[in-house]
Amino acid sequence: MSQPSSVSTTRPRYIAFEGVIGAGKTTIATMLAERLNGRLVLERFEDNPFLADFYKDQKRFAFQTQIFFLLSRYRQQQEFRQLDLFYDFVVSDYIFDKDRIFASLTLNEHELTLYDAVVTALEGTVPRPDLVVYLQSSLSRLIGNIRNRGRAMEESISVGYLRDLSEAYTQYFFHYTGAPILIVNTAKMDFVNDRDAFGSLVEEILRPSDAQLRFFHFG
Repeated sequence: MSQPSSVSTTRPRYIAFEGVIGAGKTTIATMLAERLNGRLVLERFEDNPFLADFYKDQKRFAFQTQIFFLLSRYRQQQEFRQLDLFYDFVVSDYIFDKDRIFASLTLNEHELTLYDAVVTALEGTVPRPDLVVYLQSSLSRLIGNIRNRGRAMEESISVGYLRDLSEAYTQYFFHYTGAPILIVNTAKMDFVNDRDAFGSLVEEILRPSDAQLRFFHFG
């Protein structure tokens, strides 16, 4: 689905975080937007009326869940096709393309064909981020984060689903060309409480680079 990107040596203005459920996308995106005084765009997952039922019965509610997310994300992306004149930065906790990762895991062949037809009709007008920050983490860390935040709808998420999702994310971003990627392994990092680590991450995010793929290491 991704269109090849042209790698820029200017600092990114539209920065999107990605990662499996529980990787810390929203937390770190919020922290970065506050640090940069940027516009924060968060995924409205709580607006999806099918999500709680999907976690209980994926096969029955997968298509409704995916189509709702797809159209909701599309509408939200249209709201910031042009960078806001009052902000130098836009920071988001998702990319539009990520929806295909979930669809490939949950939809059957016929549903996926219909889904892809809808995506093809929409994706041409969706803005591309200047940089995608992909947050990787261990399965145990993901499970711990999900339990700690205590969202009722996520209580039914199985370990098997998280494992499959982690593998799908890894495969997807291995082939991703829609934007330059910064890979950050968060399994042993605590950006909320370790301000030095977070400061170094911010510097790396804003550092001009002509690399399509780079990794963040701290310490």
